[in-house]
Amino acid sequence: MDFMKFVAYCVLFAAFCSSCSALECYVCANQSANTEKCLKTIKTCEPGEDVCLTEIRWGSMPYWSQGALKQYYVSKRCSTKEICQKIRSRYMPYCTHIWYEDWSCSECCQGDRCNYFIISAANDLRAPLAVLILGAIVLIRRLT
Repeated sequence: MDFMKFVAYCVLFAAFCSSCSALECYVCANQSANTEKCLKTIKTCEPGEDVCLTEIRWGSMPYWSQGALKQYYVSKRCSTKEICQKIRSRYMPYCTHIWYEDWSCSECCQGDRCNYFIISAANDLRAPLAVLILGAIVLIRRLT
């Protein structure tokens, strides 16, 4: 019985420690694709930065001109949830994916390295952590 209680406490401690660690996000700026730098450069976010932000744009740079070559521009970074939501609400009306128009899209996700894919709609990783903590608490109560 004491061994099972010890294991339950260890699981609970590990769950709390993992929720306190700093977030890691992939980072890059204005890359032409989601390759190389956007998949290999990882940053530990600053305190308060609780989401990873991904932006993708399609268009010609720096200024639009008729017949100009269009391409993707991918940017990834750490952000606060508030800033990310503001950027997302600004971009999403223009997230059309129409090839002959310039467009911009953004995505906010929570969890280490959740912005590996562009516009991934990555799931929030805190839900499984909550289930793990709840399970450990139930196990401890049953053993006492």
